[in-house]
Amino acid sequence: MFPSALEGSPGERRLGLAAKAPQGKSQETWAVVGGGFLGMTLALRLAQQGKTVTLFEAAPFLGGVAAPWRLGDIVWDRHYHVILLSDSHLHALLAELGLKDDLIWGKTRTGFYVDSRLHSISNAFDFLRFPPLTLCGKLRLGAAILRAATIKDWQALEAVPVEEWLTKWSGRAVTKKLWLPLLRAKLGDCYRETSAVFIWATIARLYGARRTRAKTEVFGYLAGGYARIVAGFHRLLVKQGVGIRLGRAVRSINSSRGAGLQVESDSGTVETFSNVVVTAASPLAARMCPDLSVEEKGQLFAISYQGIICASLLLENPLSGFYLTNIADSRVPYTAVVEMSALVEPSQFGGRSLVYLPKYVSPDSPYFQRTDDEIREEFESALAQMYPSFVKNQCLSFRVSRVKYLLPIPTIHYSRKVPKITTSVPGLHIVNSAQIVDGTLNVNETVRLAESAAQELALCSAFGGS
Repeated sequence: MFPSALEGSPGERRLGLAAKAPQGKSQETWAVVGGGFLGMTLALRLAQQGKTVTLFEAAPFLGGVAAPWRLGDIVWDRHYHVILLSDSHLHALLAELGLKDDLIWGKTRTGFYVDSRLHSISNAFDFLRFPPLTLCGKLRLGAAILRAATIKDWQALEAVPVEEWLTKWSGRAVTKKLWLPLLRAKLGDCYRETSAVFIWATIARLYGARRTRAKTEVFGYLAGGYARIVAGFHRLLVKQGVGIRLGRAVRSINSSRGAGLQVESDSGTVETFSNVVVTAASPLAARMCPDLSVEEKGQLFAISYQGIICASLLLENPLSGFYLTNIADSRVPYTAVVEMSALVEPSQFGGRSLVYLPKYVSPDSPYFQRTDDEIREEFESALAQMYPSFVKNQCLSFRVSRVKYLLPIPTIHYSRKVPKITTSVPGLHIVNSAQIVDGTLNVNETVRLAESAAQELALCSAFGGS
């Protein structure tokens, strides 16, 4: 299924490398470093502005963390993704790709694992029966969620630590029982430095999935997964004349003695461009761009990140029927259980069940050195504890994805620390997920950032700035 999205079909790769800019293109040459949804959207919008654009991607395929991969005999997303009714920027992009009408919508159920027991919190009745909390605790938890959902002035939350805000609205007992385990699982010890914007953005997005009278979660997906979106994006980029360099990791970007910027690949090849946009994570961008000022590098390195170890499992049988199971139990080694086949029609997976086990970790975590077999043994043992019906030999395929810099953490007064798009180096720009200050990390927010940045870059180009 969809081999071009996984590997870049030979025909499309040749077209991408050989594609000539349509007539009327600007003599300005632009390079975009990074072929995830941020880089692809930027490359597309810059090309549509009439610029000559080349897209560099280190992997042999486009998509970044939203790329598909093969698990056993199926092809699906390397990380878990769903589309919300409120994802307006992603909906517009899917319409442009001719895919919006193919979206399939489904209601989901949510679980919660605490005190070695699995509970449903899929609706108001489940919430009222939720045993781990007293009636008072449930009322305070509900009040905190409603409060977060109605806040418009998110900037005021930047000065408030997330634990302090949750304690104020949920109370100490609820914060200790539920919120802190969830925060530690997602943010590690960095939760102490995280502002209340994090929980506000998380709850706001979840409310975007509950736009139904029954207030049940509704998520969307495409048959074939993100492989279809990435393949369609690849074709549109080629049609727009974007040169695509797959399997071309960028080593450094240096000011040329003449004009422009030199992009040096790990292979040793060097190409010169008028402008370069780097979409890599902040620490990677700082290392890639040696001509940045000391202050700019310091600002980039100061952004705190969480990485992820995400295991994909193809199982013979479903686990629980919950799409998402939140985990508030420190003995469980992963952050959550995401059962994709509780949303997606199981026929997409050959009648089997697809499960993701994400574990958020710091970029220097020893988990990045652990083998797939070591992670598999630990994760499957924990699954057997959570689900008595699970047996290890029912796991048909197990793969692990590792990303060191995934989630920028919104620390106190975060918006004051965010690196600017334009830099002190003429023609060099940095656009990455660290610049999402009022949302959570997801494909819709990534596309929104790219659209906004493309407009800013157009103004910069029009006025000859850098």
